[in-house]
Amino acid sequence: MAADLRPYGVLDMCPYREGVEMNEFETRAAALVQDGTLGYDQKLRRLAALATEALPYPAVSEACAEALSKRVICDMYEGHAPYTARYILPDYEKAVRQGLHYLEMAPPQNLDDALAFLLIMYVNVPSVTTYPVYLGDLDKVLAPFVNDSISDAELDSKLRRFWISIDRMVPDAFAHLDLGPHDSRITRSIFRVERSLRQAVPNITLKVDPAITPDDLIEDGVRTVFETGKPHFVNHPMMVGDHGEQYAAVSCYNSLKIGGGAHTLVRMNLKEVALRHQGGGATTIEHFLDATLPHYVELTAELTEARIRSLVEEQKFYETHWLAVEGLIDINRFSAMFGIFGLADCVNLLMAYAGLPDARYGHDADANALSIRVVQRVAELVAARPMPYCEGGNGRCYLHSQSGIDLDDNVTAGTRIPVGEEPGMLEHITTCAPHHHLFASGVSDIFHVDETALRNPQAMVDIIRGGFASGMRDFTFNLDSNEFIRITGYLVRKSDIAGIAATGSARHSSDHLAAGSEASYHLTERAVKRVRAHELSPK
Repeated sequence: MAADLRPYGVLDMCPYREGVEMNEFETRAAALVQDGTLGYDQKLRRLAALATEALPYPAVSEACAEALSKRVICDMYEGHAPYTARYILPDYEKAVRQGLHYLEMAPPQNLDDALAFLLIMYVNVPSVTTYPVYLGDLDKVLAPFVNDSISDAELDSKLRRFWISIDRMVPDAFAHLDLGPHDSRITRSIFRVERSLRQAVPNITLKVDPAITPDDLIEDGVRTVFETGKPHFVNHPMMVGDHGEQYAAVSCYNSLKIGGGAHTLVRMNLKEVALRHQGGGATTIEHFLDATLPHYVELTAELTEARIRSLVEEQKFYETHWLAVEGLIDINRFSAMFGIFGLADCVNLLMAYAGLPDARYGHDADANALSIRVVQRVAELVAARPMPYCEGGNGRCYLHSQSGIDLDDNVTAGTRIPVGEEPGMLEHITTCAPHHHLFASGVSDIFHVDETALRNPQAMVDIIRGGFASGMRDFTFNLDSNEFIRITGYLVRKSDIAGIAATGSARHSSDHLAAGSEASYHLTERAVKRVRAHELSPK
């Protein structure tokens, strides 16, 4: 689930062409180096992204190129010549056991060694962002180094310094770590540190297994959300069913195999597909599912395959990068992500074509049923399309509900209900939950709750457990009055967005993206849900 993010410095809105002309390149480069609102690292990353635009795009058909230029399908601005996988999930547990030859680091012997080891390793882990999107399942990675000789106060102090270092060294909120599903002193310490520091970086997922994860740990997570907007909660048994025990949620909420990841993410705008559908009346929906939708699914798959082959066969990333050489990633644990967004807009258009303009996704049973048919049809088509170098997904792409980027205009993120139109909690869950099992690489529906939740955190525990029992894969909620706001899957502080309006600059580049997303989506206007006793909201 999105992060979905846009690499820095991508200014070209019509990417399929034979590189950038030199005069244009010089003009853009000059604009970047002279931009007083950007920090040094931000300029560096944007200049690097601009350089890849000077290279030819991977060869695709004329129809695919046109769909890309019209933004019916989108390459997430990963660059014309991808030279690293989009999302990389190193096996950090293996790394601390065997050490790192490339970085000349022996296996750590104690907690201080382990924390320093990880910080050094993070600086050298690539992704589409140029820094790690996955920081490890830290409760498991650090477990060998935490024993009874370390008090809770000492553990908190050491992790606090580590947490501050991550925030100051990693330039963005797309960096993500996982915890759970078992309880641990490390997990509890991380939550305490989070509540005390109130940082946007790093992002956190708590894995929840109904049979393993205690209520008081989930409640500890809920209380941490009240302070920092983190963690995000995932349905551990569903994830294990798709990926095995060795999986993680990374970047925003993108679920992939540890030791693997995603080569690329290409997404399809279902709203634009529906706008290009010809026909109306009683048979229009069947024609859309049988003809129009398969055409654009195949164009999206064509673009995905071209980008995968470029990365693997031309840039030879998996043959040359030290993570692969040392066995910390394996190409056979990678797949690619086939994203969709604009489901709500697509469904509303199709209902109007069929003569039912008032039937809207999230509020009408027929529209909701159609949404399930659309997603199931996409899933069926993606599952039938072989994809090279995707053994991690059994030779196919993972389906992903892509939560939008700051350049999206007047289109709903992922498979969500439009911002401001969300129904009550129960209706919201029952509308969205039927989609979740189809999105092995992530789906997120964000729930905005009011301050009544503060007085009854156990109610949020019950809602999370109920959501997972209803079939939800991921559960994310914001507290309406919180300083933190979840944009797509990543977090920012409201004060940092306000700072951009005042000065034009921010230390975290994700704040710039968040400001654009807020302008496009008005995410602070999500419908707020009051958390009430179940006696007042009977099923």
